[in-house]
Amino acid sequence: MALGFFSRLKAGLSRSTQKLSGGLSAVFTRRKLDDQALEDLEDLLISADLGPNVAAKVIDSFRTSKFGKEVTDEEVRSALAEEIAKILEPVAIPFEPDPAHKPHVVLVVGVNGTGKTTTIGKMARYYGEQGKKVMMVAGDTFRAAAVEQLQVWGERVGAPVIAGPPNADAAGLAFEALKKGKAEGADLLLVDTAGRLHNKGALMEELAKIIRVMRKFDETAPHSVFLVLDATTGQNAMEQVRVFKELVNVTGLVVTKLDGSARGGIVVALADAFGLPVHMVGVGEQAEDLRPFSAQAFAQGLVGDDIKVIDRDTPAEGGEKKEEAPPPEEK
Repeated sequence: MALGFFSRLKAGLSRSTQKLSGGLSAVFTRRKLDDQALEDLEDLLISADLGPNVAAKVIDSFRTSKFGKEVTDEEVRSALAEEIAKILEPVAIPFEPDPAHKPHVVLVVGVNGTGKTTTIGKMARYYGEQGKKVMMVAGDTFRAAAVEQLQVWGERVGAPVIAGPPNADAAGLAFEALKKGKAEGADLLLVDTAGRLHNKGALMEELAKIIRVMRKFDETAPHSVFLVLDATTGQNAMEQVRVFKELVNVTGLVVTKLDGSARGGIVVALADAFGLPVHMVGVGEQAEDLRPFSAQAFAQGLVGDDIKVIDRDTPAEGGEKKEEAPPPEEK
């Protein structure tokens, strides 16, 4: 039977979970929560990519509520999940296209290789299944593979892809796509972009030009800017957020590749450091493997607790869910 989404999320967090869960079991086997135990716990949290600020907050909470008490690893794990969920809850904000904007324009940014193009294709599927009319723009015009990949997704999910010739002007393409989306009553326009951080100045100018040109047609566009982050990069994701916040007004995050090699603790560090909404997370290559972010499910999965959420995409009795072969992943 195919694994449901939340089961795949738990599996995707396995690398971080093993580090945290194994460490907790080693540190807390019915042990008094003293200064040494708290120091060991803080080191463990930092090594799991939650970062020093989050680790300090958790330790302060534990020192206030549990210091001097005898605890087991299960009790610490449960309390830790609660503390992580508190940090994540304010940023766990599902994205819904604003009906006041037709189309609602989402500029999707991020460094090459994080999965931007794949994420756009999966978003088109997700919102298309909700009855939204979705259009996509192949705005990474210097990478033929990105354009072709988005076109494959478009055919697969039944969403039109606006593309131009190789090395076409991305801003002009976005402008024409916005006009077309408005004329055809699209609900959502997803705009792919380049991600060449090695040439930060050129990238800044290109993104600024896309925004400037779209605003000649709709002065409120883009209505959202999503930064796509690869969870396997760990602390590098912090720097990517800082850089793209300088380049454009990032409004929310999408975290991809929570597929077993991920360093999932970084999501907690990002939430604490930047407070940006985490709209969606990706746990695999299948089209359905991108879903809205759940703070409780993520926190429980991260520390190794059972995720107390029903897998809503588990097939009914009498048949297995058929998995489609995915388009090639972004390199």
